[in-house]
Amino acid sequence: MPDLDTREWLITNGLGSFASGTVSDVRTRTYHGWLFTATNPPSGRTLLFSHLEASLEVLGSVVALGTNFWGNGQIEPTGYQRLRSFDINPVPKWIWGQDNWQLTRQLLMPYGWGESSEWGQGEISNAPYPMPHAPGQFCDRILINYRYEGSHPAILRLRLLIAERDFHHQQTASAKLHFSQLLGEQQVCLQAINSGRFGIPWHLRWTQGNYQPDAVWYWHYGLPEETKRGLGDKEDLYSPGYLIVTLQPGDAVTLEARVGFPDSMLSVLTPKTFAEAVEAEQNRLSQIFGWGERGGGAEGQGSRGAGEQGNNYECPMPHAHSPLWQQLLKASDQFIVYRASIAGPTIIAGYHWFNDWGRDTLIALPGLALVPQRFDLAKGVLQTFGYYCRQGLIPNAFPDVDGEPIYNSVDAALWWIETLGLYLEATQDWDFLAEQFPIVQQIYKAFVGGTHFNIQVDATDGLVSWDAPGVALTWMDVVIGSHPVTPRYGKPVEINALWYSALCWLSQWAERLSQLDYGSSARLTKQAQRYTQQAEHVKTSLQKFWNPQLGYLYDTIEPDDRRNFQIRPNAVLALSLQHCGFSVQQGCQILDLATTSLLTPYGLRSLDPGDREYKGKYEGNSEQRDRTYHQGTVWAWLIGPYIRAWQRFYPQQSLPFDWQPLLEHFLSDACLGSISEIFDGDLPHTPRGAIAQAWSVAEVIRHIK
Repeated sequence: MPDLDTREWLITNGLGSFASGTVSDVRTRTYHGWLFTATNPPSGRTLLFSHLEASLEVLGSVVALGTNFWGNGQIEPTGYQRLRSFDINPVPKWIWGQDNWQLTRQLLMPYGWGESSEWGQGEISNAPYPMPHAPGQFCDRILINYRYEGSHPAILRLRLLIAERDFHHQQTASAKLHFSQLLGEQQVCLQAINSGRFGIPWHLRWTQGNYQPDAVWYWHYGLPEETKRGLGDKEDLYSPGYLIVTLQPGDAVTLEARVGFPDSMLSVLTPKTFAEAVEAEQNRLSQIFGWGERGGGAEGQGSRGAGEQGNNYECPMPHAHSPLWQQLLKASDQFIVYRASIAGPTIIAGYHWFNDWGRDTLIALPGLALVPQRFDLAKGVLQTFGYYCRQGLIPNAFPDVDGEPIYNSVDAALWWIETLGLYLEATQDWDFLAEQFPIVQQIYKAFVGGTHFNIQVDATDGLVSWDAPGVALTWMDVVIGSHPVTPRYGKPVEINALWYSALCWLSQWAERLSQLDYGSSARLTKQAQRYTQQAEHVKTSLQKFWNPQLGYLYDTIEPDDRRNFQIRPNAVLALSLQHCGFSVQQGCQILDLATTSLLTPYGLRSLDPGDREYKGKYEGNSEQRDRTYHQGTVWAWLIGPYIRAWQRFYPQQSLPFDWQPLLEHFLSDACLGSISEIFDGDLPHTPRGAIAQAWSVAEVIRHIK
């Protein structure tokens, strides 16, 4: 229906737990619900509490406020028709109403670490760096507040809809699945029992009202977004009972759903609890981002040449009190989470379904941590990934349980060096460089001498190559079965641009350490000279990627020395790093072609529309979408590298990019207050993929003026 607003909202708590839904309050995805708890932060996400189905009785007339899709295609009830307004700031708020009444509902997921703290202020034994809190202090909960206004008293009925299932899958009613409930004073404790196994205990409590046990299953909720994606699209939810609240005009009722058994030591739930929690969250964000303490950020960047990239983490920022800037920073904070398996901070790649990935984390870190000056966070993440460096590779994923991380990336180690360099430029933290320099050298030696996946520097030209069947090790990493969609074996262009930048960093750092007496000055000076020589060799060899007929860079030099002619954004990535090995003339030509072929209002396409392999719409079942993922789909995060490259090679010309469509998307499209992962390559560039993506938000923060 045209008036059914299915734009989405998202709230998180810093542990990987989240709540999400739509403006119309109808669930359209498997990932919609009010309490997805991360049982092994940030993973093991499990739906416990779907929602409250509300109805309001005024003067004997009962109005159903909920909205549901059903498996047979019906929409019932149609509470969205009485929805007067919705707002996302500071918390999601709905207002339903008719002539003689109005009901407001607000949701808040309090920060899961308890009291506000920035990284680096606490200790955890055996952790590779300080942490703010011990895991035992973590808490998953959501607060719900209803406020009634009207000319007569009203009766609010709230029916609980609950589940216990992995967040990727739907719940199905079964004779083996039961839910126990233990009713106490103004609270009920709930726990699933599936085939004799007890699930996660949690409880719901409230400030006023009478709870009535009334166990019933609701079958066949429809999930139309999953239908579009060719996935399971039916859900059964269980209701253990309902709450009846009599409300006078001006009355409010607050509820809290909290993981764990009831605890007499918990603070009493009061009418002020919700407002106090909102204020606490606002204070936490203000403390982290310095709202009201700092001005608009660093001064202008000044001029720079084609060889060195400016300090983009110090880009001119909107004023610290700008609502847009604060909303962007608030969005950025949603991706910063604690990971139990490493006892440290990490970055969720995107919501709803992604975990933390090394490559995404390191690319997003400048925008999420360096621009807002969360230097302890940046240092902690870099330290963690360095701690887990093995055979010169940085993890691309951490396991959810005890075990070794996953090292299926050729570029994560190089992105780690690049991001470490940006951190050091921002902080001048040379003690940290001295601490991490052995890891830097480990990466260097592994790439030169060879490591997993046949990753090795070619001795003849100094370029990095890799060749391993059945895997995809660059950011274009889709594999269907054992067949990569964009394999990019051999020498990918952005990998070797990263390698060149890494060698330049190594040369600078060895020279810096020699001057600061962090080791043998003579040895470090010789190392710096060797790195410089290798960098010059690589810079010369980078010309192998130049395609003079096209005025662009080959995307890959394949193992048999064939060149890949496709116009992809990886050439722009190669221009955007701190150290660039291409001439001004080449950079300008590359950007000219990228601007006409790849640039859209929402980012860069992953493939030129004129290419025979181009696919302009990201839709269909899982395999169909996977085949489109890097074959024309627009990636929002790529606008950052494009801007950095443009500022380097066209410093006196206006950026040929209008921020307005992307900012309107952030404010009022898809997931309100965040930026989607991808968009269709074809007009109208429909947003797709994850509704909130870390590097999409990070690159806007890094460059918005």
